[in-house]
Amino acid sequence: MLHPVIMAGGSGTRFWPASRQMSPKQLLSLVPGGTMIAQTVGRLGDLAPPENCLVVTNARLVEPVREQLPELPPEAVVGEPAKRDTAPCIGLAALLVTKVANDPEAIMAVMPADHVIDPPEAFQDAIRQAVELIEANPSLIVTYGIKPTYPAEIFGYIHRDVPMALSTDESLAPAYHVKGFREKPDAETAAEYLESGEYYWNSGIFVWRASTILDALREHQPQMLDHLEKIADAWGTSEQQEVFEREFTAIEGISIDYAVMEHAEHIVVIEAPFEWDDLGGWQSLSRRLGVDEEGNTIVGRHLGLGTSGSIVRSTDEHLVVTLGLEDCIVVHTPDATLVANKHDEESIRKIVKQLESLGWHEHL
Repeated sequence: MLHPVIMAGGSGTRFWPASRQMSPKQLLSLVPGGTMIAQTVGRLGDLAPPENCLVVTNARLVEPVREQLPELPPEAVVGEPAKRDTAPCIGLAALLVTKVANDPEAIMAVMPADHVIDPPEAFQDAIRQAVELIEANPSLIVTYGIKPTYPAEIFGYIHRDVPMALSTDESLAPAYHVKGFREKPDAETAAEYLESGEYYWNSGIFVWRASTILDALREHQPQMLDHLEKIADAWGTSEQQEVFEREFTAIEGISIDYAVMEHAEHIVVIEAPFEWDDLGGWQSLSRRLGVDEEGNTIVGRHLGLGTSGSIVRSTDEHLVVTLGLEDCIVVHTPDATLVANKHDEESIRKIVKQLESLGWHEHL
């Protein structure tokens, strides 16, 4: 049975000051269609019943997430007591669906909570295609590659190998064996990747049997799995929270890419038949919302004089006036306003760290 697993623990610091500790990126409505996490659950359609869905987030976000996802049972939202990257998150989810949900043959569809994917029907078809591949070959790990449109330095890449033999069904998306995963490249390497036509952007979406990922963790991360199994054994008992906090906090954080994917052999990449955007920062709003005649992307009430190439986000109740601005980001919130050069967007993360060091926690 299919179990969608949504990873919703990110902090979204590049979307400060809109994204905060108690309202991070995945809980915001950055593009039309609702909050990012609500859109993620909504696009699942009828792939799986609500009780099969699992959302793993930060412990402090459990209630806000539940409020945004009333269609899911409360127990579907699990709060990690500490941030330990994606491998422990996924390993815990695999144990919860196999042991706690008592589905040893479970297939997991693992995805981040903060991507834009359209149309939902194409996404659902792509998940079904992966499930069929895994049912025919249970050891497979299936991921999705996004055909690059420019030499991006902000994404990891997947290097495809030979095509996978598929049925004659022309509706199926192309699928390839995987040579390897590549870290975020420099500009020259990204250009080479684009020119070769053999590389995809790594979507971070995976489909696999829960048992496959548990076997991989048992081989490559046995200490982590030991901690996670203790958590699963205590699940549903009076000791659940105590064991969860103790054992999960003791885990050394590591991504699923380093923990499993770089060791795995049976990996297939499906060329994504859907439109994808990971909304990495404020400039992504221009891709999603478009620009006006001056190249500006505006959300909220704004008067611009001599303003071009800029992104302005406010509300309909608060007027932002810009004069003589070029290539800037202006984001207004009730207690903080950001004004930045849009070409220095990555440095917004430094602002968050500086606020932490100053002890200005009311702005985090």
